[in-house]
Amino acid sequence: MTAPKATTASSLDVSISGKRSAKGLLLVCLTSNPKAFPDCSKDPKARTAKVSASGAAVSFDGLAPGSYAISMIHDENGNGKMDMRVFLPREGFGFSRNPTITFGPPKFGAASFQVGEGANSQAVKLRYML
Repeated sequence: MTAPKATTASSLDVSISGKRSAKGLLLVCLTSNPKAFPDCSKDPKARTAKVSASGAAVSFDGLAPGSYAISMIHDENGNGKMDMRVFLPREGFGFSRNPTITFGPPKFGAASFQVGEGANSQAVKLRYML
């Protein structure tokens, strides 16, 4: 009789590039729920982070292996939300896998990636429309 294989928790290091300033915060959301992407507020299992925009990385530990997607906002004025002008974001944004942006945010499938056992990494490039 063989013992069941122990599942080890995974970690994810996210590098961030393309910031136009070091002002404010980076609001980061990591979810495995396609219905809760890109706004993780409807996913109680989502992992979120608020880090200084002067930093260039954020890490998540204790993840179960699986499919995830990241959305990120460069909240330059620190008000905790994405500011809009007409229908365009006034602040920076980014997604895992850096998908092409047309009208609106990408779907979960365009931004999703696999987290395997152990250490994982993902790079997000911020974009600015205004």
